[in-house]
Amino acid sequence: MSSLANKRILLGISGGIAAYKSADLVRRLKERGADVRVVMTAGAQEFIKPLTFQALSGHPVHTDLLDPAAEAAMGHIELAKWAELILIAPASAQVLAKLAGGMADDLLSTLCLASEATLALAPAMNQAMWRHPATAANVDTLQARNTLIWGPAAGSQACGDVGPGRMLEPEALVAEVESLLQPRADLRGKHFAITAGPTRESLDPVRYLTNHSSGKMGFALAAAARRAGAEVTLIAGPVNLPTPAGVKRVDVVDAREMQEAAERAADLCDVFIAAAAVADFRPERIAQEKIKKSDGSDRDTLALVKNPDIVAGIAARNERRPFTVGFAAETEKVLEHAAGKLSRKKLDMIIANDVSEADSGFNSERNRVTVLDPSGRTELPQSLKTALAEQLIGMIAAQAFSQ
Repeated sequence: MSSLANKRILLGISGGIAAYKSADLVRRLKERGADVRVVMTAGAQEFIKPLTFQALSGHPVHTDLLDPAAEAAMGHIELAKWAELILIAPASAQVLAKLAGGMADDLLSTLCLASEATLALAPAMNQAMWRHPATAANVDTLQARNTLIWGPAAGSQACGDVGPGRMLEPEALVAEVESLLQPRADLRGKHFAITAGPTRESLDPVRYLTNHSSGKMGFALAAAARRAGAEVTLIAGPVNLPTPAGVKRVDVVDAREMQEAAERAADLCDVFIAAAAVADFRPERIAQEKIKKSDGSDRDTLALVKNPDIVAGIAARNERRPFTVGFAAETEKVLEHAAGKLSRKKLDMIIANDVSEADSGFNSERNRVTVLDPSGRTELPQSLKTALAEQLIGMIAAQAFSQ
């Protein structure tokens, strides 16, 4: 497999227990044909030795800003010019703070400041450190400069805590690198509108109806379309996800708000992708006060009315109709239901997936889908949503702009 043949990747490794994963990351990048050079901070060398990365990468490991041998030829500047991607994995809270502040007090931070290469960070730290307002502010600053933030994942940590802060696994990081550096459709001059996440339909001031959608697939599609050069409007239900770099985000809560935003976006877009899991029903009446339990009864009745079918409305347009793509999140008879929606709603394409599977779909980093259009169907095997988004955007672009 040579998906990254001759790609020049500078891997920065900062201090943290996740540094041991970086050895596997180098191996996987090399297997795909990448030329990898490694820079380690002093903290990283406390967890794993440079010799390991020299053996895996086939190149000397760089550790010192003022290396007399390297500085004879301004080595750090040459390394900064050489890289087409700088990936720091793990990226500690200290690294995030340094880069956000524009500091250059060691080799790694100096390279980042001196390079015009794409910069991607894979954060790894204690969950409390990741949640701290200072870290959040640093991440916001970096993203505003088009720095890519890959992760972190959530789960158990070496310190015993559980929560967000784990570095993404090497497989996931390689998929991110591939989706970034592989050739993709040229969507400059095109406008995509994408809905993502769930909707919340209020019952009273306290409660609401919703679903398990995390919004990750829609956000990944928005990021992929933007990387391909498209102007992207992302209409997001209530989710806790960072806005992809360069994407215009419109936040909504319920289905009617999403419909209004979608109709406005459809007036301007070339492609409309309905990735959101919009609630099919909403309460007929929203109580002004918190609903109390009925005295003496174990049951109560909730009257529901249908929500608007957003994607069908966009597809039914006679004027300013964009290429319209729907999603079919099903738990049974997946392809049968998806094919019915494709025909009934007059969509150009529909993406079907089984959300009952534990290892894909809602709240997962991975997904497997089948793409249906009037000419047939294409199955895409399970992969990370970020990698899958690249494939889907390429397929959509090929169909939408083939003429």
